[in-house]
Amino acid sequence: MTAAEAKEKVQELTSQINHHNDLYYQKSKPEISDYEFDQLLNELQNLEKEFPDFRLPDSPTQRVGGSITKEFASVAHQYPMLSLGNTYSAEELKEFDARVAKGLDGDAFEYFCELKFDGVSISLTYENGLLTRAVTRGDGVRGDDVTNNIKTIRSFPLRIKSKNIPDYFEVRGEVYLSKEVFKQLNKEREDIGEETYANARNTASGTVKMQDSSEVARRKLDCYLYYLLGEKNGVETHAEAIKKLESWGFQISPTYRLCKNMDDVLAYIHEWEKKRLDLPLDTDGVVIKVNSLEQQERLGFTAKSPRWAISYKYKAESISTKLNAITYQVGRTGAVTPVAELEPVFLAGTTVKRASLHNANEIARLDLRISDYVFVEKEVRSFRK
Repeated sequence: MTAAEAKEKVQELTSQINHHNDLYYQKSKPEISDYEFDQLLNELQNLEKEFPDFRLPDSPTQRVGGSITKEFASVAHQYPMLSLGNTYSAEELKEFDARVAKGLDGDAFEYFCELKFDGVSISLTYENGLLTRAVTRGDGVRGDDVTNNIKTIRSFPLRIKSKNIPDYFEVRGEVYLSKEVFKQLNKEREDIGEETYANARNTASGTVKMQDSSEVARRKLDCYLYYLLGEKNGVETHAEAIKKLESWGFQISPTYRLCKNMDDVLAYIHEWEKKRLDLPLDTDGVVIKVNSLEQQERLGFTAKSPRWAISYKYKAESISTKLNAITYQVGRTGAVTPVAELEPVFLAGTTVKRASLHNANEIARLDLRISDYVFVEKEVRSFRK
């Protein structure tokens, strides 16, 4: 094969495989078998090995990994990834609603509701339709460049083929391990006698920062996108932005809803309290946003969070277990904290063996004794969508 023929074949295979990836992961309408797909991918890999200069930036071979990253570069976010305020009650949501109404001087507004997924926040940068960088949340101001690892996720485009896209934009989402994939990973570890992973969220976080991208690819991370950022995106509402992301080939959870008022929001929260347990990934609440981007700008931000969004957290799952012992842990400052050693229980995706008892006064207040049964709850933090 001549160089010219190889270049043409690489372009043809890249386009063909990306097309089948989109049919399989975005449209759930595969046209070829897994075997046929693997044959095409193998052919492309062999050609790229022989003619490395012809490898395209959106080559699907990046999905299988292979690069080694010893250190992840720190990158400043163009748009900070701030925290969300939390609430656990309908009363607090109504107070939030009143603050929004006051902040908008009585103007009409509506809300956009999304389930809050238990994963790892990621920000993706696209330039001229091509994915150029993927950065973790980090401290909200700076994050780690994990582009090679994130490119192994098959459910979002490496290159956007749609017309009239902005020259530059960012998309934010949640990287996660599905319940089924997490279960399979733990079974593999059990089979070789290794300790199982505690929960899917922490395992996804560790996977995103692995040095070998081929191992990242093997773990089958996935991602839901939920936020479009940029100066020239041509949208006036968050709902329009979500529809645009869907049209560009991004995977969006179909569980979102546009709500006319807080009563609709509360109905959405109630509807998904049980239904969410049947989803293929873990969730712990609902994110509520003012839909209009102009109204979001008017409402602005506090030092830590937007005034136009809030996270409603479902009541933490609690479970009873036996107190086997009380030990004492010395912190870096010399403070001594009593720790409950518990009969292990599985709670909200995590095996819990220990829990803080805060201080001796708390032990006395609860009148805790060895062999007592205690209730354990899991606390979860929220970040901006």
